[in-house]
Amino acid sequence: QVQLVESGGGLVQPGGSLRLSCVASGSVLNIGDCGWYRQAPGDQREFLARITNGGSTTYTDSVKGRFTISRENTKKTVYLQMDSLRVEDTAVYYCTCRVLIAIGISYDYWGQGTQVTVSS
Repeated sequence: QVQLVESGGGLVQPGGSLRLSCVASGSVLNIGDCGWYRQAPGDQREFLARITNGGSTTYTDSVKGRFTISRENTKKTVYLQMDSLRVEDTAVYYCTCRVLIAIGISYDYWGQGTQVTVSS
């Protein structure tokens, strides 16, 4: 059984920072490519950033230069450092990873989400 658990969300003022973490636990041999998404009420889930197993990163334009995705493979953890937060960044943030559960067998998993609220 595999779980991805996000943490680090909360309430922050505009211009502030938060660091989200996503930890893979359970029958995990390794994590491959991972990404962060968010979903605001009434909106579709939006891609934010992606990091490959080798560390290459991709960002959507709206967060480029403000958000940084990183990973610690030994800890099976992916991070999203969010700086210069705006009110419009308010959403539930989700991580997703391709998880290797056995040699040659991998699946995509999603976390349960963590709420980020940017408000003065």
